[in-house]
Amino acid sequence: MVLNIPGLVAVIIFYIVILVIGLWAARRTKGETNSENVMLAGRNIGTFVGVFTMTATWVGGGFINGTAETVYRDGLVNCQAPLGYSISLIIGGLFFARKMREQGYVTMLDPFTQTYGERMGGLIYIPALLGEVFWSGAILAALGSTLRVIIGLSHEVSIISSACVAVFYTLFGGLYSVAYTDVVQIICIFVGLWLCVPFAMTNELVENISVNSSTEWINGVDREGVGVYIDSFLMLAFGGIPWQVYFQRVLSAKTVKAAQQLSFLGAAGCIIMSVPSILIGAIAVNADWNRTAFVTKDNFNASEISSRSSDILPLVLQYLTPEWVSFFGLGAVSAAVMSSADSSILSASCMFARNIYKMIIRQKASEKEVIWVMRIAIFGVGALATEMALSVDSIYVLWYLCSDLVYVVLFPQLVCVIYLKKSNTYGSLLGYVVGMFFRIAGGEPTLGIDAVIKYPYYSEERGQMFPFKTLCMLMSLTTIISVSCLTNFLFKRKIVHPRFDIFKCGITEECKDKKLEKDTVTSIEIFAIQKSELVKSTEEMKTKQ
Repeated sequence: MVLNIPGLVAVIIFYIVILVIGLWAARRTKGETNSENVMLAGRNIGTFVGVFTMTATWVGGGFINGTAETVYRDGLVNCQAPLGYSISLIIGGLFFARKMREQGYVTMLDPFTQTYGERMGGLIYIPALLGEVFWSGAILAALGSTLRVIIGLSHEVSIISSACVAVFYTLFGGLYSVAYTDVVQIICIFVGLWLCVPFAMTNELVENISVNSSTEWINGVDREGVGVYIDSFLMLAFGGIPWQVYFQRVLSAKTVKAAQQLSFLGAAGCIIMSVPSILIGAIAVNADWNRTAFVTKDNFNASEISSRSSDILPLVLQYLTPEWVSFFGLGAVSAAVMSSADSSILSASCMFARNIYKMIIRQKASEKEVIWVMRIAIFGVGALATEMALSVDSIYVLWYLCSDLVYVVLFPQLVCVIYLKKSNTYGSLLGYVVGMFFRIAGGEPTLGIDAVIKYPYYSEERGQMFPFKTLCMLMSLTTIISVSCLTNFLFKRKIVHPRFDIFKCGITEECKDKKLEKDTVTSIEIFAIQKSELVKSTEEMKTKQ
C-alpha cells in the first residue's frame, strides 16, 4: 500500500502537540523529590481534569476499535465491554473509592503489603502487571492497524513510534503529564469520531442502519453460550475494579467525595464515548463493500472484510468517509491509544518502584532513587507492551484477557483486604494459588493452553461453556476467607504452636493489649521523668535567685 504523505504529516503534527502538552505539564514536577507527589500529582487533581483522565483511561484504542469490531462481528448485544466497564466504575465508586482514599494509600498494592506483608504484595503484583501490559498491548495494536489501513504506515513502525511518544512524556511528568494530555485526547476522540459518523452513515454505499437492525447488527445471545455470556459480563463488571490505573486516579483526587464523583462521571463517559464506535460497527454491517474503493481501487476481495474484523473501524474511516475526515478519525484513534497507554505504563511502573523496589528490594532507598527506578520501569513496561502489541491477533480477545487474571485472582484479594479484617497471609496465598491454578487448568485457546479441567457443559468444539471464571473467582474468595479464619483460630487459641506461624499472623488480641499497655506505661514513665527533671530545674533556679 502506498504511503499517504498528508496523513503521515497529520499524525506527526498530532504527536508533536501531545508531546508538547505532556512536557508542559511536566514542569509541575520539575525538581520534585517526593515520589508520592510524582505518582499522584500531589493529590491535587480537580474534578474537571479528573473526569477527563478517568474516562480517557478506559476509552482507549482497544475500547473504540474493539467495540466497533464486536458490533460488526457478533452484534451489539454481545458487545459487553462499554456497559461492563461502566458498571465496574460505579461499583468501584460505591464500595472501594472511599475506603482507599480515606486511608491515603499511594498504590493499589499498599493495603496488601500492609496486611499480608511485602512478599505477598509482590506476588499480587504479577497479575496486576500482566493486566496492565495486556491492556497497553491491545491499544497499541489498535493504533497499528489503524495507521496501516489509513495511511499505509508499517504496523511495526506505528506501534513502536506511538509507544515511544507515550513513554517519553510520561517519563518526565508522571501523573501530571498523563492527566493533562488526557484532557486534550478525550476531546480529540469525541470530536474525531463524531465527525466521521455522519459522513459514513450518509455514504451512498451504506444502507439505513435502522432497517432489519435487530437481525443485522443488534442480534441476540446464543442460547448455548449463555454461561459464557454471563461469565464475560461479570468478569468485566468486577474485573474492571482492581486496576492501578483506576485507583491512581481515585487516590489522586483532592477529597474522598471527589474520588467517588470521578468514578460515577467516568462511568457515564464510557457509555457516551462508546456510541460512535457502535454506530461505526453498524455502518460496516450495512455497507456494500463490493462497490467501495476497497475492491474497485485497491483490488481486495470483499470477502476479506469478515476476516479483518479487528480493522473494521479504520476500514470504515478509510473507505466510507472523505480523506480529510478520515484524518480526524485517525487523530481520534491515536488520542485514544495515547490516553490509555501512558496510564497503564505509569501505573505498573509506580507499583514496581514503591511496592517492589522500595518495600522488598531496597527499603532504605531515598525518594529520589525511587523516582529514578519508576522512570526506568516505565521503559521496561513500555517495551513489554510494545512486544505484546506486535504479536497480537485480535484486539478484542487481548482486551478481554486484560480483565481475566485480574478478575479471578485480584478481585477476591481486594474484597478481603478491604472488607475482611481477619484475612491473613495464609488465606491470601492459598486463595491466590487456587484461583490461578483452576483458571489456567480451564485452558485458554488464544494463548494455546489446552483445558486440563473440563467444567460442566464442556464442548470439544467450543471449549468451556460453563461460567468457570466466576467459579474460579468464588473458589479463590472462599479459600481466602476459610483459610484465614482457620489459621487465626488455630494460632490464637494456641492449638498450633506459635513457632509454626511463619507469617506471624497469630498475634492475639491479648498480646496486642499487653503491647499497648506496655507502650502506655513506657510513655507515662518518660513523662514522669521529664516532669521530675523540670521540677528539679525550677528548684535550682529558685535557689540561685
